[in-house]
This record gives sequence, C-alpha cells and structure tokens, in this order.
Amino acid sequence: MATLLNNASAPYFFLILSLTTIILSFSPSHSSDPDPLQDFCVADLNSAILVNGFPCKPASKVNSKDFISYVLAKEGNTSNVFKSAITNANVQAFPGLNTLGISMNRVDLAPGGIFPPHSHPRSTEAGVVIIGEVLVGFVSSSNVLYSNVVKAGDMFVIPRGLVHFILNKGHGKALTISAFNSQGQVSSVVPNILFGSKPTIPNEVLTKTFQVSESVIKSIKSKFAS
Repeated sequence: MATLLNNASAPYFFLILSLTTIILSFSPSHSSDPDPLQDFCVADLNSAILVNGFPCKPASKVNSKDFISYVLAKEGNTSNVFKSAITNANVQAFPGLNTLGISMNRVDLAPGGIFPPHSHPRSTEAGVVIIGEVLVGFVSSSNVLYSNVVKAGDMFVIPRGLVHFILNKGHGKALTISAFNSQGQVSSVVPNILFGSKPTIPNEVLTKTFQVSESVIKSIKSKFAS
C-alpha cells in the first residue's frame, strides 16, 4: 500500500495543512454549511430519513473510531485518460465530519496528469502541494485566468464555485491535499458534465455551443461513454 507522504514532505504537510484546517474550521464567516447545534453529529449514512445533511447516530453508538479516517492514506489509481485520481474525505467517506462544515481531498497526478477544469459549488478550496510541481489556475466570473506554478510546500486557494484545474508540470508524480469549508464538497468536472451526463446533453446544443460538427461531438462523447 502506498503511503501518503515521505519523510521529506512530512514537515510541509503537518505545518501548512494544520494551519489550513484550523483556519477553515474556526472561521464561521467562511463556512458554507450551517453552524452545528451540538458537539458532534456522526452521520447515520443508512438512515431512510432525508435531510440537508445526514441524521445523527445515537450518541450511545458513537465511539472514538468515528473521529478518525484513513481514506487519504492510500495513493489513488491514475490509470485513466486524465492520469489523475481524486480521493474525497467528505461526509460520505468520513461520517464524523457531519455538521462540522469541513472536508478534505487528495489529488494524485501521474507525470503529465491533469485534474481537468472543474468547480466546487459548495465550498472554497485551500490546498497545499505535498509532492511535485503543478500548474494551478482558476477563471473568474469576469473570464480572467489566474494561474501559478505551485511547488511542494506551497499553498493555493480556489474561490468557491469558480472553474479551475491542476496540471502536473513535473517529471514525476505529484500530490496535493486540500481542505474545504463544507462537509459535502463535490467536484463538478466540466468535460464529464458536458459529454458524459445521463441522459446526455443533446448533440444540437453542443454543436451550437462549440461551433463544431456533430461528428466531433459524437467522437468526444464516445470517450465518456463509460
């Protein structure tokens, strides 16, 4: 099993990521989730009740293991067209986060890998590069691109809801870890939405949008069929 980080990158991880987590956890003005009404509310993922979040497990069934997760410890599988893997530590993967207004993710990038343009509609992202060198960029609502090459130990921030990307610019693997001010952060990946939705967006809409032939749209959709 691959480990999260090596000895050289450990100081960056514990110093910078701890500060990121503290800032997001204790700044109510930056939280996109409602404030909790109790000390904790470990999610009952099997409940038939649907609410904005998850119901709490009975306190009598909560134990210390509900407040620890190993989901980010394993390297993701980058054997795909984008050469990247995203591992989410949100409430669905770590029920102890329920009502706490914070979550994290791990992005693994093989050489040449990309986390393609995407957005996080529910949260701002504050990340740190653990291994490698990546190009991080986002586009503002004024259609302006802001981008930087970010190296191990450096932080980056992505404002809530803006389309952004992460591209591995190094010769080896790259790894980033990010914190989000929402327990239920999700990634809306632009190419997956446009060409892989179910049911699919009508070809006529996409041909008129991108000003290309229907054969081009069909060819792109075929890559996202699975």
